[in-house]
Amino acid sequence: MSEIVKEAWKKYLTVLQLHPLRTKAITAGVLVGCSDVIAQKISGVKRLQFRRLLLLMLYGFAYSGPFGHFLHKLMDVIFQGKKGNKTVAKKVLLEQLTSSPWNNFFFMLYYGLVVEGRPWGLVKNKVRKDYPSIQLAAWKFWPIVGWINYQYMPLQFRVVFHSFVASCWAIFLNLKARSITAKRA
Repeated sequence: MSEIVKEAWKKYLTVLQLHPLRTKAITAGVLVGCSDVIAQKISGVKRLQFRRLLLLMLYGFAYSGPFGHFLHKLMDVIFQGKKGNKTVAKKVLLEQLTSSPWNNFFFMLYYGLVVEGRPWGLVKNKVRKDYPSIQLAAWKFWPIVGWINYQYMPLQFRVVFHSFVASCWAIFLNLKARSITAKRA
């Protein structure tokens, strides 16, 4: 079995090297899909919601993977040749002040308008109500991930690492939302 895994990893690295944007987009889409399947099962869904699953995979494929690809390339251009803890801290700070708020805002809009199909007024009110607490929670968790990512991950693995952690984060948020709902009942 380990030979199969080694061979698959070797092929993945080759494809990642040859087609980085496409590979990161597909990887992000697949990881978002896996996360959603797990989240749906945890939340007690009897039948898998395929529309939701496909729309979330589309988000990972069309937005999350490509956005991360270009963000990390841009960070390397901005901080070209600079290394060390100060540079990592600046990258994390820049990411947390720019892309983190934008990504959370955009995801909330996408999820409400596209995945749930809610009208603009309801989505706008939900974003207005929930965005501040979501962003504050993100700022408690994602800087640590960003630090690990910029400090230890080679450029070609940053999107993959971020996508993997985001998948785990989504499962955690689903569990937390479920426990809050259970306490209210």
